[in-house]
Amino acid sequence: MENTESDFKENPENNPREVETDYPKHQDDPGPSPQAVNEDNDKGAGPVIKWGVPIIILILLIYWLFLRK
Repeated sequence: MENTESDFKENPENNPREVETDYPKHQDDPGPSPQAVNEDNDKGAGPVIKWGVPIIILILLIYWLFLRK
């Protein structure tokens, strides 16, 4: 397989939207709210995945090593 240059070009007109400060003025096409941009992500699935996946892998490894016949 050859290494080729990607044909994907970023459209310079697709700039990220600014945080909305005047909602009634831009009601038809608003940007994200400050609460959505500055919200902490402390209650997401990250902690569950960080601890759950290694425990499941360890249990499956123990099962595979000792309990298979």
